[in-house]
Amino acid sequence: MVRPRAEHPTPGELEILKILWDRDGPATVRDVLAEVNRRHEPPRAYTSVMSLMNVMADKGLLRRTPRGRAFAYVPASPREQTLRSMLGETLERAYQGSASLLVAHLLDQSTPSAEELDRIRALLDGYESRRAGEAREGGDS
Repeated sequence: MVRPRAEHPTPGELEILKILWDRDGPATVRDVLAEVNRRHEPPRAYTSVMSLMNVMADKGLLRRTPRGRAFAYVPASPREQTLRSMLGETLERAYQGSASLLVAHLLDQSTPSAEELDRIRALLDGYESRRAGEAREGGDS
């Protein structure tokens, strides 16, 4: 049976996307390989990284343009768009759309510092303010 094509990046693909998002521009397979091998032991083979990046281009996760005898790659979507999409799928598939359950599990897994909890509270306050403003604007029409 053929495995269905994943909509979102696999862990290996996400690692490559993170490397590319952190760069200021396009990267070759060799550029990405150097960074991957700084992070991993044992080192990855050039052909493994090249194959993965070609699959990612075929899936639409990367765009590539010729650069001499090689290709230069860039992410097809910005980091925030990709992460938001991944989180949305996780929210629906694993938590049946329950944001409170997702946040509860997230807090249990991550053990945030007091500073992080303060930032989370500020985000929640900002979200509530925006929602209240949208409700007022919607009611004025």
